Amino acid sequence: MNWDETTDATAPERLVGASADGDDQAVEAALRPKDLDEFIGQEKVREQLDLVLKAARARGATADHVLLSGAPGLGKTTLSMIIAAEMGAPIRITSGPAIQHAGDLAAILSSLQEGEVLFLDEIHRMSRPAEEMLYMAMEDFRVDVIVGKGPGATAIPLELPPFTLVGATTRAGLLPPPLRDRFGFTGHMEFYAPAELERVVHRSALLLDVEIDAEGAAEIAGRSRGTPRIANRLLRRVRDYAQVRADGVITREIAATALGVYEVDERGLDRLDRAVLEALLKLFGGGPVGLSTLAVAVGEERETVEEVAEPFLVREGLLARTPRGRVATPAAWAHLGLAPPQAAGPATGQPGLFET
Repeated sequence: MNWDETTDATAPERLVGASADGDDQAVEAALRPKDLDEFIGQEKVREQLDLVLKAARARGATADHVLLSGAPGLGKTTLSMIIAAEMGAPIRITSGPAIQHAGDLAAILSSLQEGEVLFLDEIHRMSRPAEEMLYMAMEDFRVDVIVGKGPGATAIPLELPPFTLVGATTRAGLLPPPLRDRFGFTGHMEFYAPAELERVVHRSALLLDVEIDAEGAAEIAGRSRGTPRIANRLLRRVRDYAQVRADGVITREIAATALGVYEVDERGLDRLDRAVLEALLKLFGGGPVGLSTLAVAVGEERETVEEVAEPFLVREGLLARTPRGRVATPAAWAHLGLAPPQAAGPATGQPGLFET
């Protein structure tokens, strides 16, 4: 079970959104696992990281710098805290957007204790001057502080205690190679399988003192988009429904009814996702249609459709991006219970839209 704290400024608040608001962060702090043995899922990353940390402890050295990549809500922040706990070290948390000048980074680095873990979320959004300072800090544990301006400026070398940098990014491709190469360990976080999410839901229900049966957990897990953060958010909303309109016990029927109230269907699609599909299918015959036209049809901004709704629809195989525009797949027609139109009438002898 794991979460991170990436936010998307363009995304509206959604029950199935992977970003975390203040309420989510407060609940997550209580639900986060404290060590690798308690951490659910990400088996390969967990095994590899366990070896890295145990070897560092055996040598009495600080752990190698760690880069964690993957979609929001999969556990990058949680793993950074576990790394600090496993190494018995304090952790300092900041983010790339908060470091806009080299001096900001120098102030943080110069105050680190020996062995401390520095967690830098959304590291790809750090400013270029700070990024270049980080190269030397990671490799040589040293930074050059510039004093003065112009020809009279002087670089004063500042030695840093050994520390471990844990960088997290949702867009690993945006990291420059010199920065990426300085990490001793890189782990990519995958989306969770339904069985793993069921374990997440059961564990969270236990910590929240919520009674849930196996089928209820499976129902919530199946609508959680492969993301633990979403699974925990849905669990809390279903808990509310069960306490107010039922006997407090979450069964499959209660979970399905509650999530129906919150407009989250059996595949994890919400109102925005279905609006995009319905417009694509009913107004444009399944496409192809341009992104701007599709956004106008659903009454949303172009960026909202492209960055909020489309990634999950594409991952679920319900929508395809093509050079000619957005196209619905046969699975989209089936999910909405609609019959795909024929591209041509029988008299022409030409194949239909989805015929070969």
